[in-house]
Amino acid sequence: MASRIADSLFTFTGPQHSLPRVSKVTSARVSPGVYAVRPIDLLLKGTRRTFVVPAKTRTGCVKAVAVPVATPSADSGEEREQLADSYGFKQIGEDLPDNVTLKDIMDTLPKEVFEIDDVKAWKSVLISVTSYTLGLFMIAKAPWYLLPLAWAWTGTAVTGFFVIGHDCAHKSFSKNKLVEDIVGTLAFLPLVYPYEPWRFKHDRHHAKTNMLVHDTAWQPVPPEEFDSSPVLRKAIIFGYGPIRPWLSIAHWVNWHFNLRKFRPSEVNRVKISLACVFAFMAVGWPLIISKVGILGWVKFWLMPWLGYHFWMSTFTMVHHTAPHIPFKPADEWNAAQAQLNGTVHCDYPSWIEILCHDINVHIPHHISPRIPSYNLRAAHQSIQENWGKYTNLATWNWRLMKTIMTVCHVYDKEENYIPFDRLAPEESQPITFLKKAMPDYAA
Repeated sequence: MASRIADSLFTFTGPQHSLPRVSKVTSARVSPGVYAVRPIDLLLKGTRRTFVVPAKTRTGCVKAVAVPVATPSADSGEEREQLADSYGFKQIGEDLPDNVTLKDIMDTLPKEVFEIDDVKAWKSVLISVTSYTLGLFMIAKAPWYLLPLAWAWTGTAVTGFFVIGHDCAHKSFSKNKLVEDIVGTLAFLPLVYPYEPWRFKHDRHHAKTNMLVHDTAWQPVPPEEFDSSPVLRKAIIFGYGPIRPWLSIAHWVNWHFNLRKFRPSEVNRVKISLACVFAFMAVGWPLIISKVGILGWVKFWLMPWLGYHFWMSTFTMVHHTAPHIPFKPADEWNAAQAQLNGTVHCDYPSWIEILCHDINVHIPHHISPRIPSYNLRAAHQSIQENWGKYTNLATWNWRLMKTIMTVCHVYDKEENYIPFDRLAPEESQPITFLKKAMPDYAA
């Protein structure tokens, strides 16, 4: 029965894509002297690619392997440019030398980027409150056919609340810790997000960025989990495929409400945050329903909340997920490489950047979370001047999202990621659908 239920989730039809025959190997670096063919190569237009098919298979399907080749000449800029274009990036950074430390990078930042400015901090609150209020007004007045635009605006505006709470959690909003705790808790309430549980888990994300198992944000799918059962495999394919832009909802449920996931020293603060969230739900939701009904609750709260989770999922995916960005085990992990090489700067339309307080100017935030959001652009400029050739840069586009959603799936040490449809093509109709349906525009 469970298998039949899982099968019913996948109704996409269409022929399986066969892998193209190719004549030229193009490689991407995974470690000094070792190069591997990337799954994303299959998305390249007008470029012929190849990979090796060994006898060994997983879940009854062929699997590509890394192909060691000679180290290329020092002039590999053309190859990085080609890969950047195929992935939807503007730039793929060079590998940061092993002897560079995170402190070396931080020491090049101007001291003023760490300074907290109360006026600028509270200005960000004013922007979020005003834009969110305007969004609610738009929802109330918009005809039905304009409601999606009103929801998109309001969902983006309430994401700004999250960024304010995010700054509070990093102690970059105010010099007063109590003020930060209060503002952070209140900013998260409209999202029914418990502030302290999120803060504890997010601190570990910064401490263990792109570290296998230990990073509390996006992780590649473990191969053993993908192979564990047909039902789970189908759920994973669907979750990391079509609904990936909303998968942060599962993260919200899984990581923030279970006391057993926290250290004993954290539990009391977690309980306080949970009490605040449940109080908001117990008072706020009935109040909304009493005024505008269940459909009004959907209209004024649920739809903007889903818009927020679209941005929460999308931002965090883009920040650290790409075929060339590795997740490494603890014994191979390097803090400077993970924070500088493993973080992506992505430009979004200006109205999104304003409403979301530059959260996607993300590289300096990972060099030091103590940099306030309003100083991130100045810090980014400094990083570009001193370390720019090592950074990954993008503008949000369809090809970038298509790469993440159709390629960056199951962990592989040599290739970083193997897409679902190479491991289980007969079960990967959602990925086939995305490859056909999603545009490939990079501009």
